[in-house]
Amino acid sequence: MKKTNRNSSSKTNSFDGEQYLYLTTRGRSSGLPREIEIWFTHRDGRFYLIAEYPTSHWLQNLRAHPEAQVRLAGKEFSTRARILSPETDAELHRIIANLSRGKYGWGEGTIVELTRTEN
Repeated sequence: MKKTNRNSSSKTNSFDGEQYLYLTTRGRSSGLPREIEIWFTHRDGRFYLIAEYPTSHWLQNLRAHPEAQVRLAGKEFSTRARILSPETDAELHRIIANLSRGKYGWGEGTIVELTRTEN
């Protein structure tokens, strides 16, 4: 019998083994779509990204316009971003950093939570 990670759900199986997702933000100045390939973790139906630098363009774009598109494992969907606070979201911040360290060997920086807004 396959064990299920308590930090995942049956809906995450299609994302198991995926290394990258494609995030499309709206440029904070231009308003034009900007796509990047980025590492991610997935927990409880949400996606988490980590910006190594607070000046990362994609992070600044999400701060200005939190709506974004995600392309992953042959699926596309809309999301809304929320930047986690290391202080007020301390436990979740620690969990996501640890998940990222386990998957990629790295988990430092600004953590962004993406919640699907459509299926």
